[in-house]
Amino acid sequence: MDKILITGGQRLEGEIENSGAKNAALPVIAASLLTKGWNTFHNIPDLVDIKTIKKLLGSFGVVFADEKGSLRINAEDIQSCTAAYDLVRTMRASVLVLGPLVARLGEAHVSLPGGCAIGARPVNLHIRALQDMGAEVELKDGYVIAKARRLKGATIYFDIITVTGTENIMMAAALADGTTLLKNAAREPEVVNLAEILNGMGARIIGAGTDIIRIDGVPSLHPVEGTIISDRIEAGTFMIAAGITGGDICIRNCHPGHHDALIAKLRDTGMEMVVGDRSIRAIAKGRPRSVDVKTLAYPGFPTDLQAQIMSLMTVASGLSLMTETIFENRFMHVSELMRMGADIAVQGHSAVVKGVPKLHGAPVMATDLRASASLILAGLAAEGRTELSRVYHLDRGYERIEEKFSRLGAAMERVKA
Repeated sequence: MDKILITGGQRLEGEIENSGAKNAALPVIAASLLTKGWNTFHNIPDLVDIKTIKKLLGSFGVVFADEKGSLRINAEDIQSCTAAYDLVRTMRASVLVLGPLVARLGEAHVSLPGGCAIGARPVNLHIRALQDMGAEVELKDGYVIAKARRLKGATIYFDIITVTGTENIMMAAALADGTTLLKNAAREPEVVNLAEILNGMGARIIGAGTDIIRIDGVPSLHPVEGTIISDRIEAGTFMIAAGITGGDICIRNCHPGHHDALIAKLRDTGMEMVVGDRSIRAIAKGRPRSVDVKTLAYPGFPTDLQAQIMSLMTVASGLSLMTETIFENRFMHVSELMRMGADIAVQGHSAVVKGVPKLHGAPVMATDLRASASLILAGLAAEGRTELSRVYHLDRGYERIEEKFSRLGAAMERVKA
């Protein structure tokens, strides 16, 4: 099992190229199940989660052709509608095949998903929506079994904003009979990216990016060539890295409009944020000031950057209050940050962070994907050496992160344990 070794104290400076977004690529790859023939998607990141969903679709009979930075997918001959537990257990996003399989084949057997232990993230909203669209759904032996001769358009209200639920039902509704309205829908850029690619396939979707999405079902869809948006969480992680190391980092090939909440918070810490058409430059201006952060559904502050900005707050001046409203178990990185000298007190869904002058390197263990990134950031700022284990979490969502940080001047290397 690999480890990452970090010797902290280096000021990071330079440019990085933003990778494609994992959370946009996964539903787009699942959407290929809705068509026959070759789809081509560009800006695909090289990540473990991408390999996992390819293996899952491959088990259905889907064929892939890899090109540099691109992926061609042919779901002409689907031979199975069962998403087995051994493939689904490592990635919760595997549930995204449920809607497309029911819409295309009339049946799906999908294992209840696994993945990072950051909260329950139940699939009940997906199931109830499919039932509202006429599907018969049962839970049996750990599987969701859904059947429908053809799904029917319906008005779906999500009690809680759900990104994968919005994406799953949007894909299912694209081939349904009639019109589907998704109310209280997720507004994330990844949802918009999926809707644009589905429309390129011949779907009729309007309203993506708002809380009401209308889908007029069509009899069939055709293959498309599309591009995955850049990863706003990776970009945000590098912006925060500039702040915690006293650095100056420019992120190229990003979408500045996706980062309004983060940019505002970083400016409040005293950082200078220079926004271009397709770039963001983050420049530290001394020790950061403490800020309060509350995670919210997009366009609010992203839960996927809560752990990273908490690392920044551990070395800020003053007290900050971090409130997590999306996932109930997303403070598991706190105990590891405290091993490095951070002063943090967790109170239910909030954490009070008292900034300290310096963190100290220590052996730490990643508990989930974004916690991994927060510990790397802490290690970059700490005195001495930090040894991060369980980096397989990191590989699920960051493309060769140690190489990117090294190019910016970090003393970081990956080693075999």
